Parts: sequence; structure tokens; C-alpha cells
Amino acid sequence: MSDEQPLLERLERIALALEGLAPAAPSPVDFEVAEAFVWHADSGHFQPVLTVNRLPLSLLKGIDGATRQLVENTRRFAEGLPANNALLWGARGMGKSSLVKAAHAEVRADFAQRRGQTPYANAGPSDDNPARAASDPVARDLKLIEIHREDIASLPRCLALLRDARPRFIVFCDDLSFAKDDTSYKSLKAVLEGGIEGRPDNVIFYATSNRRHLMPREMVENERSTAINPSEAVEEKVSLSDRFGLWLGFHNCSQDEYVEMVRSYAAHYGLEIEERALVREALEWSMTRGARSGRVAWQFVQDLAGRLGQRL
Repeated sequence: MSDEQPLLERLERIALALEGLAPAAPSPVDFEVAEAFVWHADSGHFQPVLTVNRLPLSLLKGIDGATRQLVENTRRFAEGLPANNALLWGARGMGKSSLVKAAHAEVRADFAQRRGQTPYANAGPSDDNPARAASDPVARDLKLIEIHREDIASLPRCLALLRDARPRFIVFCDDLSFAKDDTSYKSLKAVLEGGIEGRPDNVIFYATSNRRHLMPREMVENERSTAINPSEAVEEKVSLSDRFGLWLGFHNCSQDEYVEMVRSYAAHYGLEIEERALVREALEWSMTRGARSGRVAWQFVQDLAGRLGQRL
């Protein structure tokens, strides 16, 4: 017995040391502290975003069709009805990410008014009827979770933490695309459709991309054309975009649409400038940039406001 005692003590010390090396269990997330969060895969936590960088939905011009579809899809999801994951693809600077954030705010504000709250108040269970709040989808708050492109491989871990939470979540990835030899798309593919667990009922996935098929253009020059005979690896990546039920295309705007964007921004922020000068300077600005888009319009308005000494 005396010979066994030192061995037992040593094994006990080893066990204690191993316990100290084990990662700590993740602490419960309080999703009531903010309306939006950023997922950090390295530490496995959700960072609250107290002020979301976004524009009002009314300022997004030239994308009316996409706006109607995304807002309606988001509203159905918030109500607990069937809704699709959405891929917003197309021209740079035309408001893809701005639309996702604005649609979240629009639907959340509508639901808050139905609950008799201020538009951006956090929605907790109703004090007078907690049972109804737990079962009524309208009483459940809608949160926005941003996941970075480089953290897509950690998406299953992120969703596991959201699965049992009470709110409903839009998980949003901006500028999503995959290189030729990138295999992290498989994590997203399993989550969107086909995995054993699949996407949690309280989660929907929105992504923006300049690429329709989320892959380099040279690999698929003519989308779904019979003139292309892509390899099996290419077909596997193309099938990822097929798993988004809602595709919303964004295209370069016309000159009239660009001018309307500038006018809308200037009116919203009360910029004091004569109409003819506003249009002339806006067109000159777009010529120096070699492009017309919502982003170019916003950059011009920021420059104009600075020159006028006005705050946005």
C-alpha cells in the first residue's frame, strides 16, 4: 500500500494539471445587451455592438426590388414563418451590406412598435405574460450576428451557441468568397443544407459577395453555360450558391439613379447647396472615380458636408 501511495499522488497531480490546461466552459451569452454582435472565433465569444453602422432603408435608392424581397423574407423569418437564406451578389458599392443591416433595423422596428416599445429597445420576455413571450415569435427579438469571412470554418460552433438562445438571429457574412483551394466552404455548405443538424430554426444566413457563385470568375466564365464543362471540384463549389434560396442581384446604377442617391443623401442630412451645383459636383466626382454607385454617392456627400462645414 505504501508503494502505491506515491503513484496515486502523482496521478492526482497530473489530473489536476490537465484540468487546468482544459479550456474553460463558455459563459452564457446575454443577448439582451445589444441588437447586434460580432462573432470572434478565436475566443469563441460574441462581442456586443452598441451602435450599428447603417443607413435608413429609405436612403437606399436604385435597389427597390431587392429591398422588397429581402425585407419580406426577413419579416417572415422574424414571425417564425419559413424563409430562405439569402445571397446578395453583384456590383461593388451598390448597397448589399447596407441593405442587410437596414432590413434588420426595419423589421426590428416594426416588431418593436407592435410590442409597444421604442424601435431599438431590447425585447425581453413580457413581465405580465412570460408564457406568451416564450412561445410567440413576434415577442422574440431579432438579432444581427456578423461573422468574418476568415471565420466561416467556425460557423458550426457559432450556431451551436445560438441554437438554444431565445432570440432569432440573422447571421451575416460580408464579402463572402472562396479561393480555388479554399475548403472552408464545406462548413457553410453543411450548415445551409444537408448536414445532420442543419441550420437551427432560430437562425437564418445572409451573405454578400461580388461573385455570383462565390468563387473566382475565371473558374466559371459563363454561369451554367453548356459551353463550360467544369471539373467535379468546381461543380462542388458552384453547388454552394445553389443552397441559398434567395438570390438578389445588384447591378451598376444609371446616371439618373446616381444623382437621385446624391439628392436623397443631401436632403436627408440638410446639406445647404443649390440644386444645380449639387448635380454638377456629383457628376464631376463620379467622373474622377470612374464609377457611379451608392458608395461613390455617399463618399461625395461626405466630402461635400466637410467642405460645407456641416455634420452628418
